[in-house]
Order: sequence, then C-alpha cells, then structure tokens
Amino acid sequence: MTSTIEAEFSKAEIARGEALFKGGCSFVKGVVKIDGLPTDGKPEICFAGRSNVGKSSLINALTGRTSLARVSVTPGRTRELNFFTLGKDKALYLVDMPGYGYAKAARGEVRKWQTLLKNYLRGRAELTRAFVLIDARHGVKESDEEMLGLLDETAVIYQLVLTKMDKVKPAERSAVITATTEIAGKRPAAYPGVLATSSITGDGIAELRAEIAGIAR
Repeated sequence: MTSTIEAEFSKAEIARGEALFKGGCSFVKGVVKIDGLPTDGKPEICFAGRSNVGKSSLINALTGRTSLARVSVTPGRTRELNFFTLGKDKALYLVDMPGYGYAKAARGEVRKWQTLLKNYLRGRAELTRAFVLIDARHGVKESDEEMLGLLDETAVIYQLVLTKMDKVKPAERSAVITATTEIAGKRPAAYPGVLATSSITGDGIAELRAEIAGIAR
C-alpha cells in the first residue's frame, strides 16, 4: 500500500520523523475554553476528523503507544482540545480535536465543543497545519466537506489523511487515493498530496511522521 506522495520522502526524512516521535509525546492539558489554550507560542499541528474515523488509533500508532489517545467503542468521546508535546525538546504541540459529525451526548454539550473547535481553527496563529482524517472506506462525506470549507475560509493549511486503508480491497486502493487527491486539488487551503494510512498494519505511519517532522523543523 502506498500513498501518492510516499516516494517524495527520502530515507533521511523518514529517519527524522522516527527520531521526532522517539523523542516522546506527552499529554499536557485538555482545553475546554479558548482562554485555556497554551500561551508559549509553540507551533501546533492538529488532527481533525469524523468521530468514528480512527483518530485516536492513528495518534497511538504514530506515537507507538497503546493508550496515549483514548480509543473508545463509542464514537465522539473526545470533547476537548487535547494538547500533547512532541519530541525531546518539546518544541511542537500535537492537538487532538473533538470529532465532528456524530456524538452521543446532549445537544447543548455537542454545540459547546463544536463551537470550541471552530473558534480554535478561526483564530489560532500557532496552528501550522491541520490533518483532516478521511475514512478510506467511505471517502469525503458531507461533514468532512463542511470542515474543509471552514479551513478554506480561515486559511488554515490542511492535508487529507486516509485512515483504515487495510479495510479497503487492494484493487480499490489506488482509486480511493486518486479520488481523494482530486478533491484536495480543488480546495484553496489544501496541502498537495494525500497520505494513506492504517493503524492496524502500520502502512503510511512512517510517511506521516516524516511529514510532521518537516513541519517541526
């Protein structure tokens, strides 16, 4: 399984990504209000996606941990902005965002954390790139389009990352990647290239680490 930009990563870039994540990833805080955001000016990357896209599993695969990000059988359990430091010098924040598109919670509570998510994206100068996760089995859905529209509107650079590629038939994977790449190509704030990953097999994890390490430089 390969992604459309896998060949662009050199051995040195792959090694840099591995070193970044070997340097450690530590939970800092969960933010429920905008005034609780870190104020130290470190660059940030964030992970966004539908509530059942496999975001927590991907973060755990990236960090080589089994429970850094909580994985639940019930989608929509992340209800705050969870900040983690990356690397031995802790120079970069990884932000796990609340899932969108589904949540088993009171409607008022859902609105509260969705407002937090939108306000964070609209006004966070430290946010360097957003990684928007797309379930490879289902492609870009309406709720994903809404998120991409918000990111375009706020001029936040983002990159699409396919998850659960192990659940797509081998003969169909190339078409899934191509279709997603074409969608990204029509979006003004989308970073070129789509990464295809699987938290189960580990495919694409080294490439995503390399991508993040390039941002951290």
